[in-house]
Amino acid sequence: MMNSVGKHRKRATIGIASVLGVAAIAAAMFAISTPDGRASESCQGLDSALRNNLDFIAGQQAEPDAQSGARIANRQAVVDLIQQRREAAGCTEDVQAAEQGDAVADQGAAAAGEGEVVCQGSTVTLSGEGGAPAASSSEFPAGTKLKVTNLDNDKSTTVEVTGVSGSCALLNNAAFEQVREPGKFLIRRATIERVG
Repeated sequence: MMNSVGKHRKRATIGIASVLGVAAIAAAMFAISTPDGRASESCQGLDSALRNNLDFIAGQQAEPDAQSGARIANRQAVVDLIQQRREAAGCTEDVQAAEQGDAVADQGAAAAGEGEVVCQGSTVTLSGEGGAPAASSSEFPAGTKLKVTNLDNDKSTTVEVTGVSGSCALLNNAAFEQVREPGKFLIRRATIERVG
């Protein structure tokens, strides 16, 4: 009887931790700051966050591993919350995941030289994942080093790509903290360089 109660408590604790993790990611994704509060800028940030999460889910589905199910469930919860926020903001763009072939089609051209600026015009968001500073990318394989510079505050960080995402550089929490501006969860003006 004691073992059964202990197991139920352990499962409940794990379940609560998962829900809190999703809530933390969702809070981060929704705290997108817009300088003048215009709906179009809010929609642009929400659309970008939605696209990144849809692409991440598609990547996990295309190349699943032992943790993919949990990652997909967490990201789907974030997608649902972003969709609610988009509806409230009046966003109308039809946001879809990129096809996997399109996501990596220009990898060879983008990675032509060390220190070369890549993914021009890309915004940089955070994945909500913990651990040492790292990034995931749709453009570069694991082991590639990317230097991300926030042009609004001139802060930069160099991180190693550790997985696949739906954007050129999706930073985890630790990496994003190194370049973020207080209160912002999206870097609209960034330079991304391939340095290794």
